[in-house]
Amino acid sequence: MSHLEFPLTETTRSQSDVDRAAVLAKPGFGEHFTDFMTHAQWTADDGWTSGEVVPFGPLTLSPAAAVFHYAQEIFEGLKAFRHADGSVWTFRPEKNAERMQRSARRLALPELPTEDFLASLKAQVSADEPWVPAAGGEDSLYIRPFMFASEAFLGVRAAQQVDYYVITSPAGAYFPRGVQPLVVWVSDNYARAGAGGTGDAKCGGNYASSLLGKKEAAEHGADEVLFLDSETHTTIDELSGMNVMAITNDGRILTPELTGSILEGVTRDSILQLARDRGLEPAEQKMSMDWVTDRITSGEIVEMFACGTAAVINPIGEFRSPKGSWTVGDGGSGEITLSLREELTGIQTGTVEDRHGWLHRLA
Repeated sequence: MSHLEFPLTETTRSQSDVDRAAVLAKPGFGEHFTDFMTHAQWTADDGWTSGEVVPFGPLTLSPAAAVFHYAQEIFEGLKAFRHADGSVWTFRPEKNAERMQRSARRLALPELPTEDFLASLKAQVSADEPWVPAAGGEDSLYIRPFMFASEAFLGVRAAQQVDYYVITSPAGAYFPRGVQPLVVWVSDNYARAGAGGTGDAKCGGNYASSLLGKKEAAEHGADEVLFLDSETHTTIDELSGMNVMAITNDGRILTPELTGSILEGVTRDSILQLARDRGLEPAEQKMSMDWVTDRITSGEIVEMFACGTAAVINPIGEFRSPKGSWTVGDGGSGEITLSLREELTGIQTGTVEDRHGWLHRLA
């Protein structure tokens, strides 16, 4: 089986060194984009055809492109970090490749082989290496691979033409306030995903379905929304774009089990391993919201946090719902939460030993 190549077709940068430096000084999150993007196309007749790295810019699509009408679309999210020696690394990208393949199967899209996925990341980051923030902090180059149905066809079937792209964006903190305890609204009106649906696929529709719940959370003075299961509206699923975890006073770290309606987070999996390494007892289980709030009130649950690629680990200080409000621990960030965050970001940035072999060099 032949593998894709991603040659750089044009080396002229669209943004000056001065403009790039100004962005890197204050990158925000998802606001600025780099000079190039990586592309490959799949057709039912020819499979994946050789890729390319081209200047970042608008896409030309037919108004009849299937993605607009039937939402055949998936994506991934990773970060690239510059280490002290100037090299650039990403974190467990093979797990993102595997998840993208699972998402593709669920959305009836073609699977991109892991080797090609990794090659596309390397090509993209090599082309835009000057955009990777300097070592010494947590700023990163956010990597967004995505795939969509580009065939012009108005019929309900899997598309026969699909495009794959990788774009990149310099990134600072995901939450504008930085690493501060979140106020989380528990939604009893909306569900993110249902049994048998696409909850464990990373597709745009799951995030679209979360937006109204997130708006409701903002109306109640909350930073984030927590969704419950769609059938009973009692057990915790996840936040709008992050998994959730709890730490108990007897050394357990709890998180909702993967039921098919929860995204299998790479950060989630990594935290469970790091917790195990330090003697915490991981438990993946069904967790009703009432069960959680009872244990917050009793003091059994002492810390809670949200986790995902973009936010890494962010403490949860308070839950609010139509039933009342609950302060987690003392409402602060939590010693174990911050320690796990420091260890995880240290591995990613090269200041803590990568004893599990999670890092992958890109440039």
